[in-house]
Amino acid sequence: MKLAYLDCYSGISGDMLLGGLIACGADPAAIEGPLQALGLGDLRLRQEQVRRGSLMGTQVKFEAPPQKGHRHYTAIAKMLQQAPLSPRVRDQALAVFRRLGEVEAALHGCSLEHVHFHEVGAVDSIADIVGNCLALELLGIDEIHCSPLNLGSGTVQCDHGVLPVPAPATVALLKGLPVYSSGVRTELVTPTGAALVSTLARNFGPLPEMHIVAAGYGAGARDLAEMPNLLRVIIGEREQTSQGLERLLLLEANLDDMNPQLCGYFSERAFAAGALDVFFAPVQMKKNRPGLLLSVLCRPEQRETMMNLFFQETTTLGVRYSEVLRRALAREWVEVATRYGPVRVKVARENGHLLNFSPEFEDARRVALENNVPLKDVLAETALEFERRRGGSSS
Repeated sequence: MKLAYLDCYSGISGDMLLGGLIACGADPAAIEGPLQALGLGDLRLRQEQVRRGSLMGTQVKFEAPPQKGHRHYTAIAKMLQQAPLSPRVRDQALAVFRRLGEVEAALHGCSLEHVHFHEVGAVDSIADIVGNCLALELLGIDEIHCSPLNLGSGTVQCDHGVLPVPAPATVALLKGLPVYSSGVRTELVTPTGAALVSTLARNFGPLPEMHIVAAGYGAGARDLAEMPNLLRVIIGEREQTSQGLERLLLLEANLDDMNPQLCGYFSERAFAAGALDVFFAPVQMKKNRPGLLLSVLCRPEQRETMMNLFFQETTTLGVRYSEVLRRALAREWVEVATRYGPVRVKVARENGHLLNFSPEFEDARRVALENNVPLKDVLAETALEFERRRGGSSS
């Protein structure tokens, strides 16, 4: 399994990530070709080596003819659906723009279909998002992991005027994820960067266990005095046991004195910290007290984070853990267009063959509420549309 770790000590933007992936070996020509097929004009990808502090990094810029006006979410989604992209690249790019659209809709009080993007709808931002999805596919990345995000501080000038850093869209996109500010008075995480990592990254925390095979630095546009304005991308291989088994940790604690209201909150915190699964089971404890067995499944590098969460958010005085093996199918998100609106479907494959799929419940719930229709109808239509789409493709 090939991993990409994003070390965001000086933040992240779409061009910084793309620069880092190109520095790790993604072919710029293989990225530029599909981008030119998006219909954005004569789009050119330019790269150069620049110095940021004492280090060198790859800076990426896009050149295209000037274009007027803003693009709506629906126009961008249609563009991506019609473009000659692989299913993986198309679905990832659609998922990133959809997440951005949902955040913008909530911030500005409008529906997803009526969201129009300003900076994010510009040619270079569209190229950043699609280009990164192309680069990840070219490098064969199976999972993305990310460090906590350094957001910066101060203010930023945009089409909506002067806004605080982090920008409102960035804050909404990173809800539930680990962030901090080193005090640098500039915007370090852009909405495009936040949308990419919050949509595509599987885990946020320290560098996962891996064998490093490549590393590269993507350069930001500014040269900061406080630190090198670089995003470090580390590519590595994770060893797996025979038959595709992966080693995980199971952390557990028995609880007989905790307010049940805290259980749901603990689950939310654990999942936001990268837990793979969280579950409770009733148990009979000493002194004939009914209690709960709290279990968390996580990766080995998350052990201390999860243990600290047990002690911070539950009443336990001790946590036990053991190593377990898991065989998991490769999973990806596919966005399906229904008459009620777009709904993501989680797809599981093995050796390229589709074995299982399931409509994303929260997407279906939102669409059902927006259209005032039964949830079961949305789930049924999503499954039907996915089957129709599957029948018309090779998946």
